[in-house]
Amino acid sequence: MLAKKHRFQGPTGLTRVYQKGITVRSQFCAARFKRGGREEFRVAVVVSKKVAKVAPVRNRIRRRIYEVMRLHAGQYLTNEDVVITVFDSRLAEIEHAELEEIIIRLLQQIHESA
Repeated sequence: MLAKKHRFQGPTGLTRVYQKGITVRSQFCAARFKRGGREEFRVAVVVSKKVAKVAPVRNRIRRRIYEVMRLHAGQYLTNEDVVITVFDSRLAEIEHAELEEIIIRLLQQIHESA
């Protein structure tokens, strides 16, 4: 799990990212980000009921993405607010290495857009 300083607290930060953020997409998910005035990055993962009807599958997807972000986000992010929106339930079953590759590619796109 990500440290508390790297998670969103309350809905206002998410709203700001959705309204003014820039989007980068991959095959299974999209990352919307906004450069912030903070010293640390923040990350949120959103998995809709349209993606997976049952909560355990949504939670598995969310946990898997948070783990990859915990390991690699510090290398690519500095002070960004990032919201990853999942739109394919196959993220629950794909291999960890493939998921890691997808998320790292998103992080690289965010880093290069600086």
